[in-house]
Amino acid sequence: MMKQGWCVLTLCLAVLWITPSLTAQTPTVSLKGQVLDPSGAVIPGATVILRGASGKPVSVKADALGQYAFEGLKPGSYTLLAGAKGFAAYRVESLDLSASKTLDIHLEVALEAQEVTVSDITNQVSVSPDSNAGALVLRGSDLDMLSDDPDQLAEDLQALAGPAAGPNGGQIFIDGFSGGKLPPKSSIREIRINQNPFSAEYDRLGFGRIEIFTKPGTDKFRGQFFSMFSDNALNARNPFVAEKPPFQSRFFGGTLSGPVTKKSSFSFDMERRGIDENAVINATILDQNLLPTPYQKAVVTPETRMTLSPRFDYAINDKNTLVVRYMHSRTDNRNQGIGGFSLDSRAYDVRDRDHSIQITETNVLSTRTINETRFQFLRSNTVQTGDNTVPTIQVLDAFTGGGAQIGRTSNEQNRWEFQNLTTHTRGTHAIKFGGRIRGSSLSDFSPQNYGGTYTFAGGPAPLLDSNLKPVLGPDGAPVLVEISSLERFRRTELLRSLGYSGAQIRALGGGPSQYTVAAGNPLAKVDQVDVGVFALDDWRLRPNFTFSYGLRYETQTNISDYKDFAPRISFAWGVGKGSAKKTVIRGGFGTFFDRVADSLTLQAIRFNGVNQQQYVVANPDFYPLAPPVTDLHARQAPQAIRKVDASLQAPRIYQTAIGVERQLPRNTTLAVNYVFSRGAHMLRTRNINAPLADGSYPLGSPGVLYLYESSGSMRQNQLITNFNSRINPRISLFGFYALGSAKGDTDGAGTLPANSYDLRSEWGPTAMDVRHRVFIGGSITTFGGLSLSPFFTASSGAPFNIITGLDNNHDSVFNDRPAFATDPNAPGVVNTRWGLFKLNPGPGDTIIPRNYARGPAHYSLNLRLSRTWGFGSRGESGPSPDWRPMGGPGGGPGGGRHGGGPPMMMGGGRGHGGPGGIFGGGSTDKRFNLTLSMSVRNLLNTVNLSTPVGNLSSPLFGESLSLAGGFGPMGGSPAANRRIDLQLRLSF
Repeated sequence: MMKQGWCVLTLCLAVLWITPSLTAQTPTVSLKGQVLDPSGAVIPGATVILRGASGKPVSVKADALGQYAFEGLKPGSYTLLAGAKGFAAYRVESLDLSASKTLDIHLEVALEAQEVTVSDITNQVSVSPDSNAGALVLRGSDLDMLSDDPDQLAEDLQALAGPAAGPNGGQIFIDGFSGGKLPPKSSIREIRINQNPFSAEYDRLGFGRIEIFTKPGTDKFRGQFFSMFSDNALNARNPFVAEKPPFQSRFFGGTLSGPVTKKSSFSFDMERRGIDENAVINATILDQNLLPTPYQKAVVTPETRMTLSPRFDYAINDKNTLVVRYMHSRTDNRNQGIGGFSLDSRAYDVRDRDHSIQITETNVLSTRTINETRFQFLRSNTVQTGDNTVPTIQVLDAFTGGGAQIGRTSNEQNRWEFQNLTTHTRGTHAIKFGGRIRGSSLSDFSPQNYGGTYTFAGGPAPLLDSNLKPVLGPDGAPVLVEISSLERFRRTELLRSLGYSGAQIRALGGGPSQYTVAAGNPLAKVDQVDVGVFALDDWRLRPNFTFSYGLRYETQTNISDYKDFAPRISFAWGVGKGSAKKTVIRGGFGTFFDRVADSLTLQAIRFNGVNQQQYVVANPDFYPLAPPVTDLHARQAPQAIRKVDASLQAPRIYQTAIGVERQLPRNTTLAVNYVFSRGAHMLRTRNINAPLADGSYPLGSPGVLYLYESSGSMRQNQLITNFNSRINPRISLFGFYALGSAKGDTDGAGTLPANSYDLRSEWGPTAMDVRHRVFIGGSITTFGGLSLSPFFTASSGAPFNIITGLDNNHDSVFNDRPAFATDPNAPGVVNTRWGLFKLNPGPGDTIIPRNYARGPAHYSLNLRLSRTWGFGSRGESGPSPDWRPMGGPGGGPGGGRHGGGPPMMMGGGRGHGGPGGIFGGGSTDKRFNLTLSMSVRNLLNTVNLSTPVGNLSSPLFGESLSLAGGFGPMGGSPAANRRIDLQLRLSF
């Protein structure tokens, strides 16, 4: 009874406390409704702006159901403005909001080029699942900061994807399809990164997903032609080359787009590039007197590339739209395979031919249901030609000479992909379901290593006097010292020139450490199919709270893992007063699988010991004249066989994220996310027939059995801060800072443990364990029409492995790790700046962790400057939105309002629309626009060094022998440390 009395008293006090505050509040009204197209279908992502008497606009975006809402408004008269790309602007003057009102907005399809711009529109946070503030949307002038070079463009995108992309980096989707090559930059309409990370629609990690959408046809004939040029006279010298090597890049192309009929349009892109790139050799060899000498040389590696990409958009009727896109690329490279330790003799040529076709049909089944069907077919043929008649000589981390061991290799791939997606809106639910099936057929003809490879490693050897005699110790035994791989090779060549036999050379510390050779049938084929189906529901429980949940199921052939269920859940909660919430709290969890590549099955088929044989001979005495393969077979020389574990499972990552998004003053949004990822069943390779401690072999006889297995694990913690600031129509900046830590015991299928029977010692930093990453980019238009597009990246050092360069455990892999040491004067101890290490660990010694050391930090600033001049009559060009045919329900892949495309935006919105037009490069209101630009890669000429040599038996241990490679996150390139490209572009 007393307890009930307390409850009543508490309730009365609460009412008395709340009532005065309620009566003191000013009455407010609300405005809500849906944004619809002419057929009655919803338009997600449409921008709705409400301007009151104060003149300051309030902007919201329609959610996945096309719903918008303004709450907490003062009664009065307002101006309502709404729009989406491809639709005519909607405007209502003197809208009376003396009371709350519901108003549905019906947008009409726009045939003429229209653009609605509100100069003081704000970036706003939203509870829509696909409007997370941590996402990055690039279009228009923001694309200018990215490289036009397709290889460098891929590096830039991976840098933008950030550190949460998982072990395999960000996955790129092109118009909703996976596995394709990057389209020409001139045909890219929009790039979206890290959007809706926990959607069940996607197989791979949402943090790190890169979506590229190409341009559809336009309502009038429009186009551009460009030419880009760079020469070594403009560039800064690579510091690892004494003189500037010859370099020149010639790049030109164009785009033409326009109507075909009233219901169809086309676009066509063409690019051709010729570039005289360089490979820089930085090795240590022996001169004619067998003395170690540095060998530095830049070799021209010519490349030509041509890409053709037509696209056709057709509105079949009022309900159906068809999009067909074809892409053909031809690439020819010469002098590949050299650079670093690889000498000139290792060069080979590559010819690549690729074809792809994408077909997308969009069907509006009803006012609330839309279905999208996609099909893609990819065909590629790669031919590599090199010399495999001469054995390769590999002196570990000193130089690699001899033949290329490529022979004439050909790789033919046919890949296809079919998708069907359905979106249905029902009340407060946006339901989406569908599936994807992919297939591949791979035929690989590879006489790799048919000429054989000799490997020289460091290790203990007798100390020799001036007469090449072993120095004896007090006990009468030869004194042993640690020699480098190059010293072992030097002794081999010296003693061989003096007529010593193979056995004598080995007794004096010479001779190769291993000989490998392949033989048999060079042809191997594999087919693979994988399937993924999903269903999801974005449920708007309240106007300020969205709960999303879904389930995905995947499976594939070539492995026996058929239980890959991937649940996904997420929420977005808007906190604060009024209709436009300034704070959104997001969270989510999801399971993500990585499909096991068909290349692993191909290698297992090839090196099964029957189809093709790979012999491994330890400490051979027959250098340099190898016996015929038939002799190795007759004496049952040990083979290296590869096999896929029968219980192998698809790698999976369990990812959890929680974050806060906040709308700040000056059109700025800030997002802070904590992301935890746990990887299970990660892939590695292990020699399961490595000799045991007693010298016996598990399989009974010597030989190598490399088993692809899924026994690895990984843990990653990250704190990622994103900002997005559209300060005014002239300045747009965005970027992120990430603090992270990643630990694991494998870095992928190619990782071999130092000890096949002690995987616990493999736990350590992974290749992803870069503690600090920073990116800042944007678009700035200065007075006088000069546009600047900066692209700044910085990162702390990546981990790398310190190894002895020896094979003390006789598992055929020279990746043994040293032990920690305390006495610098003890035998076999090496003193480095990373600590004291013992090359030959004993039973009680502690082995250092994998990836124990850290490489150098990197930072790079890229900058594009451009200026546009307009001429010709007015009003016939200028910025143009994406166009879709009259009556069409959507814009095909990437353009649909319900399917795989991004939400339509107006006037740039959160997407950094900027001043650039549909073809980028800036535009004016004149018919023709001429843009002159200069792109500078690594503006500050920063010398970003590569990972140091981690082999303690190398004469170059601890040294960085090249630039980090790539201008995106690293900076630097083989040809130049700073590169300048000049470009001229004509748009109409």
